[in-house]
Amino acid sequence: MTILHKNTPIYFTSTGKGKAIVLLHGFLENSTMWNEILPEIYKRYRIICIDLLGHGQSESHGYIHTMEEQAEMVKTVLDFLKLRKYIIVGHSMGGYIALAFAKLYEKNVRGLCLMNSTALPDTDEKKINRDRGISAVKQNHKTFVRIAIPMLFSEKNRTIFTSEISTVTNEALKLSPQGIIAALEGMKIREDLTSIYESAKFPIQMIIGKQDPALDYNSLIQQTKNTNVQVIEFPDGHMSHIENKEDLIATFLIFLKKI
Repeated sequence: MTILHKNTPIYFTSTGKGKAIVLLHGFLENSTMWNEILPEIYKRYRIICIDLLGHGQSESHGYIHTMEEQAEMVKTVLDFLKLRKYIIVGHSMGGYIALAFAKLYEKNVRGLCLMNSTALPDTDEKKINRDRGISAVKQNHKTFVRIAIPMLFSEKNRTIFTSEISTVTNEALKLSPQGIIAALEGMKIREDLTSIYESAKFPIQMIIGKQDPALDYNSLIQQTKNTNVQVIEFPDGHMSHIENKEDLIATFLIFLKKI
């Protein structure tokens, strides 16, 4: 279904019945990334999948999509569905948006799962890499996508999951350069939200890939020290929904049952 947010078409799906679970995809992805794990979850819950601004079937509405703007868009969808409380699961950039949502609308959040994501802002080095990415997208966004997607998997899995990498790449190639750049600009300026780990009145789960090429393992562990965040470690990379699918589903279901 499509609705308008600030005159921008936003696409989402709502499936199943029960407690509401909101699934937010990552950078260069869309809501179809959840297709392989959905059947096991919507048997028990109501699942809302949203294409984020500039991704999937949702259009861009500016040259920078901040995490807060993305969160406001998500709230528009959930208000349209007349939902008041929900568990939010965010992969990578979706996790950044989930945290921004929790800061803006804390009372609406029943639980939070950050999958291959972080509450820390970009380092100076990461910001430089974002700018390089923006330049590469402007030059040839398809080349950028074809290089970026395989690098999200652990090194050994780049040969094991060649078919899946091809599928993810083909979906990402549908994105417009504007949507890719707006996301890179938004991620580059996001703020430090580690304080949510200490102040949250809802349970938080963090799923970590020990060989995640996109995130620093030690910083992920360090930011959750002396907090009530439940940390789950998988042995592979940034794409846990592909590289560790069965374990991820089992982890989700255990976490959801507790809330």
